[in-house]
Amino acid sequence: MHKEAVPDLADPHRADYAAEPRRRAVELDSDEALRLLSEVSLGRIVFTRRALPAIRPVNHLVDGGDIIIRTHEGAALVRHAQQAGPSGVVVAYEADDIDLATRLGWSVVVTGYCQLITDLEEAARYRAAIHPWTDQHLDYVVRVRPDLVTGVRLVAG
Repeated sequence: MHKEAVPDLADPHRADYAAEPRRRAVELDSDEALRLLSEVSLGRIVFTRRALPAIRPVNHLVDGGDIIIRTHEGAALVRHAQQAGPSGVVVAYEADDIDLATRLGWSVVVTGYCQLITDLEEAARYRAAIHPWTDQHLDYVVRVRPDLVTGVRLVAG
């Protein structure tokens, strides 16, 4: 049986590789990264569930440098935040805006502690400001306080 050769995708002499426009990644400072994060409303929260990473798409807003997320009572994130106590639970939050045609844009990752917002007035204010993109009852609100904010902008090379 004859096996077809697999092309070397890293070969810079491939015709499609040579035609591909060059891009480079430029590091973002934390202020710029949070500003970009505040311009989009959808991201992914990463937390530990049964000792394994779990990722959920969520919508958010940025308020005073904190990432605010609405979620529902049965969410694993709510249970983890409640069990962690006042210090919260370690999470990562990622959002991006990358044009699929040009492959230009940015990506931001925030690592920090997630806490359940228990102040009723504060939670109500955030529930009014964050509009769910599902039909679930998202009655809980959590805050991610960033400890580490990193990001890259993909620009034409």
